Amino acid sequence: NLQSIAFSLLLLLLADVNSKEMQRGNQTSVSHFILVGLHHPPQLGVPLFLTFLVIYTLTVSGNGLIILTVLVDTQLHRPMYWFLCHLSLLDMTISSAIVPKMLAGFLLDSKMISFGGCVIQLFSFHFLGCTECFLYTLMAYDRFLAICKPLHYATIMTRSVCNYLAIGTWLGGTLHSLFQTSFIFRLPFCGANQVDYFFCDIPAMLRLACADTTINELITFVDIGFLALTCFVLILTSYGYIVAAILRIRSADGRRNAFSTCAAHLTVVFVYYVPCTFIYLHPGSQEPLDGVVAVFYTVITPLLNPIIYTLRNKEMKAALWRLGGRKVVKPH
Repeated sequence: NLQSIAFSLLLLLLADVNSKEMQRGNQTSVSHFILVGLHHPPQLGVPLFLTFLVIYTLTVSGNGLIILTVLVDTQLHRPMYWFLCHLSLLDMTISSAIVPKMLAGFLLDSKMISFGGCVIQLFSFHFLGCTECFLYTLMAYDRFLAICKPLHYATIMTRSVCNYLAIGTWLGGTLHSLFQTSFIFRLPFCGANQVDYFFCDIPAMLRLACADTTINELITFVDIGFLALTCFVLILTSYGYIVAAILRIRSADGRRNAFSTCAAHLTVVFVYYVPCTFIYLHPGSQEPLDGVVAVFYTVITPLLNPIIYTLRNKEMKAALWRLGGRKVVKPH
């Protein structure tokens, strides 16, 4: 089980971090952190709590509905929708790793998080985020094969191949996150413990370290920058071939259907990549908009994905109607 392997590796990381803390002795006195959260007037605490609670509920229910629809409807048992299930699961878990703690801060003023809890939150976020980055690339490759090599698609994208590719994205996310998390929490934290952010993330934690973080900032820039750029270039390359193939389709309806399917994926990719680029390509800085941008890709993007995929995908809309027990009326 891949998730149990990831959890075991995380436990080893926590044990290593704890041993490093004990070796430093009194140099490190931080046992917990305070998540300052989003800056807002006290009277807005309840309205913000209700707003983000509604968004979180819609995110979990919307993505859960996509997973249920794909699992139940046999017409959607194809690689594209199998990968969409993984994307919905990632969106649900990313939101669940961040939003509940944020909600507690709005309503209960519960902003404290233990050192180990901070390690787990940072690991979980980057594990899920990196897996999603790989998955977007995989989904672009799937569309490339389906549109550019339709005669070979069924023989290439078999069920076992899809399973191996999906497992590879989760494994890649695990290794990436272990690398980043171990580098961050090997730094000494011996002074201020107020995280000027609403969750434990790399830029915010670097600002609290009592050591020179130049190497960490460089590693973060190179690692995340290279990873994001490579995946983004592969996605654009896939869609370059896809657009060329679509333009060769003689049927106007065929071109429209192909563009509609690909437009949903491209929209999601840009919504995901632009905010992440803004945050992680300058990990040592503290821009006023960082918090707003982070809210967008941790809270809003997981909500937008099911909306984009259902509104722009005729097969998914038809499957939702069938799931609701209503007859799908086909246009004449």
